[in-house]
Amino acid sequence: MFVRVRYAPSPTGSPHVGNIRTALFCHFFARHHDGVMFVRIEDTDRARTVPGVEEEILESIRWAGIEWQEGPDKGGPFAPYKQSERQAQGIYQPYIDELLNSGNAYKAFDTPEELDEMRQYQQINKKPFGYFGGVWRDASAETVASAEAEGKRPVIRLKMPRGKMLVVNDAIRGRVEFESDLVDDPVLIKADGMPTYHFAAMVDDHLMGTTHIIRGEEWISSAPKHVWLFEAFGWNPPVFVHVPVIKGKDGAKLSKRHGDTRMLDYRAAGYIPDALANFITLIGWAPGGDREIMSMEEIASAFRLEGLQPSPGVFDADKLKWMNGNYIRALSPSELISTVSAYVSNPEVAAYFSSEEHKDDAVVSGVALLRSAFAERPDYVHQVLPLEQERVTTLAEFGPACAFFFVDEVDFDEKATEKWFVGQAHVGPLFDHLIAGLTGKNAASHEECKAMVQEFVDKNGLEKLGPAVHPTRVALTGKTAGPGLFELMEVLGPARMIKRLQRAKGMLK
Repeated sequence: MFVRVRYAPSPTGSPHVGNIRTALFCHFFARHHDGVMFVRIEDTDRARTVPGVEEEILESIRWAGIEWQEGPDKGGPFAPYKQSERQAQGIYQPYIDELLNSGNAYKAFDTPEELDEMRQYQQINKKPFGYFGGVWRDASAETVASAEAEGKRPVIRLKMPRGKMLVVNDAIRGRVEFESDLVDDPVLIKADGMPTYHFAAMVDDHLMGTTHIIRGEEWISSAPKHVWLFEAFGWNPPVFVHVPVIKGKDGAKLSKRHGDTRMLDYRAAGYIPDALANFITLIGWAPGGDREIMSMEEIASAFRLEGLQPSPGVFDADKLKWMNGNYIRALSPSELISTVSAYVSNPEVAAYFSSEEHKDDAVVSGVALLRSAFAERPDYVHQVLPLEQERVTTLAEFGPACAFFFVDEVDFDEKATEKWFVGQAHVGPLFDHLIAGLTGKNAASHEECKAMVQEFVDKNGLEKLGPAVHPTRVALTGKTAGPGLFELMEVLGPARMIKRLQRAKGMLK
């Protein structure tokens, strides 16, 4: 099967999870069939276009690992790939003229006040909402010419058929029928001469050879208008694929309160792009079996439209963290170093965690420590990171988790010191034993560190390692949880450990 799919965002706001999921579906569908994915920027709504968003869109899908073969940044056989440029070149004009000449479109000169009055009438009388023709749908050529002579600027509307059943064949839902009498006449060309989505997107999809229109299910209500537009031109429509909405775990439509929705916020928050792509693709699509963690290649191999679900997908932030943690643990030593180094060097990280919405001073300071350590003590950082690799779920967590390795004095958790530094008679002798064993050493392997602790346990009749391990961990890290004690002792080294043990000894009560 030959496949050409398009990702066609409007630069009216930052791309969010729902947008990127559509792009991922296009990417994987095209790859599965060795087809073509192209990017088309639908920027005909000039009033709502936000400067810089087009660049953010391309950066977002590039970061997500999405590949496209044609677009505004790459060119291609159907350039230009921005609708404003296509409109400026006059690409749409012959097609609107064709509709006007065939009687499938008409000019409407309604004022804003008249349109408001129409909507109020429909609401009060519980009539179908929308524009169903007014005086202009069947106005005579003379009436239209008179309005134009007065300097009135019309919109051009599609003349929907009446008394007809319009059928949309959707790849997910099957046959969906619409009574044409209940479908209003959409605007095709606005008063400023710019085409609307209804017109430009469908004309472009035909001219650019789109085989499948993959888009959100919010467009289902507009699909009969698009089907009729194709029929009015005598064109065969592409296959429509309306993907379900994404909801939070509470069943409400996905929003900021469920977590970040802006794509590049996930980069700042410390997510690995392949993990995020894997997670998002599984919202509303199932590969079959119990597979969840899949590479981009595996997803492309398995991706079929039959796996798309008609019911809403659920965004589970906890599951995303779990999946991201799995991807972090799968990184090779060299990949771990390069990934964390790139992350802590990204200025958007500090900006993100300094913002009112995501403020986290521990992450900001921890990331700054890591960044400095990469510059000043890279070999030491290479020893530290693998110790936390098994425990973190985001790249951002490396900062606070590793901070105790890079500071002169650790911050002690109050509950930890109350539990292990108060009323524990054996802890002072334990610290003395460790200080004596470390003095004069330039290095201590984790085996040697374990042997020192075990020796104290055996000599003092302690039944388990715990009473020695826990206070030692608190003394060295300030916390009760962390990577393996003996492994972190080896990385810290004798000099740091002696200094911290001496400080901790002074806090015993």
